[in-house]
Amino acid sequence: VQLQASGGGLVQPGGSLRVSCAASGRTFSGYVMGWFRQAPGKEREFVAWLRWSGGSTLYATSVKGRFTISRDIAKNTVYLEMNSLKPEDTAVYYCAATSGKIYSSLGVPSSYDYWGQGTLVTVSS
Repeated sequence: VQLQASGGGLVQPGGSLRVSCAASGRTFSGYVMGWFRQAPGKEREFVAWLRWSGGSTLYATSVKGRFTISRDIAKNTVYLEMNSLKPEDTAVYYCAATSGKIYSSLGVPSSYDYWGQGTLVTVSS
């Protein structure tokens, strides 16, 4: 399984950016796809997850209403659309995949089996 994250860059506060995660190596039916982020000197934190089958989602409180996770089944790709970006959103963003079924564990990095390499998002004027 390979997860390839892309789309990071420099954006001004209040701006928008979309990062992508191209998945390959298996079918992801039954999997949950997650986005996490890690700022310098901080622990990796949960951003959002999406169930590949059905499309249900969950967001961290800090991004709810500003970020949207979605998928393109035909392209085997997961997206994170980020709007109203703030300097505190600056981080390396990682996509991940898990076959786990326990709802309460889906926000925990250690629950995920596969990880992409990360893409840097910098929010600065």
